[in-house]
Amino acid sequence: MAARKVSASVPPPTRIRTETHLGLVRRARRMNRTLMVAFPEVHCELDFSTPLELSVATILSAQCTDVRVNQVTPALFARYRSALDYAQADRTELEEMIRSTGFYRNKANSIIGLGQALVERFDGEVPGRLADLVTLPGFGRKTANVVLGNAFGVPGITVDTHFGRLVRRWRWTDETDPVKVEHAVGALFERKEWTDLSHRVIFHGRRVCHARKPACGVCILCKDCPSSGTGPMDKLEAAALVKGPETDHLLALAGIGD
Repeated sequence: MAARKVSASVPPPTRIRTETHLGLVRRARRMNRTLMVAFPEVHCELDFSTPLELSVATILSAQCTDVRVNQVTPALFARYRSALDYAQADRTELEEMIRSTGFYRNKANSIIGLGQALVERFDGEVPGRLADLVTLPGFGRKTANVVLGNAFGVPGITVDTHFGRLVRRWRWTDETDPVKVEHAVGALFERKEWTDLSHRVIFHGRRVCHARKPACGVCILCKDCPSSGTGPMDKLEAAALVKGPETDHLLALAGIGD
């Protein structure tokens, strides 16, 4: 690999002691605009082509990486093409097909129950309303918002582990309950931003702002992040922590290039 050259250091962070609500809104929206530069193209990282496929994939993603789920779902979606197929699935066969995603017995219960509920109550179709989705087996608000935002184009905030961790690290909210986090963060942004905002925050959490050792020295949110310095500030040390297909772009933004 060619040696990288290092330019000027990342600007020191703005330390936030007391902040008005208006100041928080402005900072949060500024951070979102910065994330747009870091991740100009964002999307759901689960592979799907229908609301039903996304529903099943999201159930499988609990305590499992999207990469692993995407390895399992092609064969699964080829075998089960409708809600009725899942409702009538042979449990042993289904469990074997999803075993590698972990907690496969519970997930099989949810998927079969989902198929049955869709057939019995929604004519075999995934509904496009939050109030209906949260009544389905395997669905909570997080899964419902994933499906609404990505399969139906209805804005929603997805509070997964990464999202909750980062918005608390950034002091957008101190809430820990996912529903309270969803409402607190949603109040900072226009509703139309919610789905893509969720993707950007999750992308950043997976690629840069890791739980144990964030890549602070190359994070372009540094100046607005009250937790900057949690991870290494040395640019080369931090650069080694960045993951994902956008790595070169993110490092270039931080002033590191060939």
